[in-house]
Amino acid sequence: MTSRAVEASRAVLKSIDLASGYDPEQTRLMEERCILVDEEDRALGAADKKTCHLMENINKGLLHRAFSAFVFRPNDGKLLLQQRASEKITFPDMWTNTCCSHPLDDFEEEKVEKDQLGVRVAASRKLEHELGIPKSQTPIDEFQYLTRIHYLAPSDGLWGEHEVDYILFLTADVSVTPNLNEIRDYKYVDKAELQAMFEDSSNSFTPWFKLIARDFLFGWWDELLARRDGEGKVHAKSLAGLVDGSKVVKMV
Repeated sequence: MTSRAVEASRAVLKSIDLASGYDPEQTRLMEERCILVDEEDRALGAADKKTCHLMENINKGLLHRAFSAFVFRPNDGKLLLQQRASEKITFPDMWTNTCCSHPLDDFEEEKVEKDQLGVRVAASRKLEHELGIPKSQTPIDEFQYLTRIHYLAPSDGLWGEHEVDYILFLTADVSVTPNLNEIRDYKYVDKAELQAMFEDSSNSFTPWFKLIARDFLFGWWDELLARRDGEGKVHAKSLAGLVDGSKVVKMV
């Protein structure tokens, strides 16, 4: 039986004119091409972000590849969060993990699946684009891949997400120079501070971040802190082997 994601990748898909009503730079970025996948994360082709994020297409089963990067400070193990800019077309003004985006079909290296190279390259690229973090501070081989989740989340009725999302941890001292078209605020938090943010109803959070926090983040964070080195620093690479990342975790 053909999967819904495969069928959707072959279908005539809905598009939309973004010429008016949206931020020009965010509109331009919607022309970038995501990697379409099936439910087991097998590549099927490509489509622009606009097509991938329309709920009409998502409801047909259209699915694409993404990543969620979590950057922790080595000395104290605090997590860097960002608040998405008001200009964002999907999930504006929401708090989320350090960086969440997509490997692109536009770049050959970001299509490489072996050892998650493509998503690591994409994560380094987008950390620089969104937060101004130099690529020299986010070496590709320092990202620790943990697992992949398959989730679906509407944004505002017109837009949404349907992704196989790679979860990456990185420990690094980074210099943040925010791109204000991408993020409106950022902060470092410890576990208790993040839990307090979740309990404060004035805060809103992206759905993927809430899912990852609910099922995985706090347990993995505990492990990261428990595996400090002799100088008391945390290392994302210490989590190698903690999770069986060979399968896609279904959260739909």
